[in-house]
Amino acid sequence: MRILYHLPLSPYSRKVRLVLGEKRLPFELKTERVWERRPEYLDRNPAGTVPMLQESNGLCIPDSWVICEYLEEAYPDTPLLGRTLAERVEVRRLVVWFDEKFGSEVSRNLLNEKVMKRISGKGNPDGAALRAGYAHIRTHLSYIDWLAETRQWLAGNMLSMADFAAAAHLSCLDFLDDVDWSRAPAAKDWYARVKSRPCFRALLQDRMTGFNPPAHYADLDF
Repeated sequence: MRILYHLPLSPYSRKVRLVLGEKRLPFELKTERVWERRPEYLDRNPAGTVPMLQESNGLCIPDSWVICEYLEEAYPDTPLLGRTLAERVEVRRLVVWFDEKFGSEVSRNLLNEKVMKRISGKGNPDGAALRAGYAHIRTHLSYIDWLAETRQWLAGNMLSMADFAAAAHLSCLDFLDDVDWSRAPAAKDWYARVKSRPCFRALLQDRMTGFNPPAHYADLDF
């Protein structure tokens, strides 16, 4: 069986889960407490990060971008990177935007401070980091709102990995009730369409001890 090592509120793990689900590839989830630095895990993934995908033949693929590129090459029947060169450029641009820029400016400041510090016993959230995260999310949400208002999907006319990258980050933040959807109605409508897809169902069932998502988190109609 294919195994995905993950953390429930890791947006990078969630992105891979969505891609696997959209491609209808069965997999088993295993939670990896990366702060424990298990030697067995480090042997297969020296970076010690999640996600890591282990194929049924034993092949271990680390890093969400490497995993997604691998899945696109190995299982191309449901393409998620676009069909033309221009489409593939735009999808990749947005995936990098969300995983790197959004990730460093928003997710790292909010998820790491509010969730990772707590579950790994690394102390209390840093107030300055939280303020920075809340300031940046407003800017990013406005950009997503503009994309959703001017395009059918974030990268163009077809659902793509860009939608899953953005939705993965936003779903984690929405779990913490940190997304003010009233500021971005087009983004809200786009997110409702993404989270209504079958591949999203498992994410909406995720729960973590000590954290209670808002009522709208699992509501497909908000």
